[in-house]
Amino acid sequence: MGKILIKGLRCFGRHGVNDFEKQKGQIFVVDATLTLDLTPVCKSDALEDTVNYSSAVKAIRRSMDTDCFDTIEAAAGKLCRILLEEFPLLDEVEITLHKPRAPIAADFDTVSVCVSLNRAAL
Repeated sequence: MGKILIKGLRCFGRHGVNDFEKQKGQIFVVDATLTLDLTPVCKSDALEDTVNYSSAVKAIRRSMDTDCFDTIEAAAGKLCRILLEEFPLLDEVEITLHKPRAPIAADFDTVSVCVSLNRAAL
């Protein structure tokens, strides 16, 4: 097994329970851990034996740009499902979705959730 890591992907989204969050939107940050068997690609050096991380980034950005959820938990879960559905070589996906500008009256770096789904969860 192995992992492809995508860290700090900045995406625009309209997730939140407040109307202004859905209307104006904001930047979210996505960390994705894609788990799969990397043995074949380590031997073949062939792109078809792995997950193209450029395509994975496009799938994440597409969902973040078009889907709208009240909670970042639901948004992260959707990202996991999309990646598992679009990339059959994946065994498991873990998404950490950061909301650095969450409307909270406090001094903080980010609010985040971490959702992990495996193929059996589909």
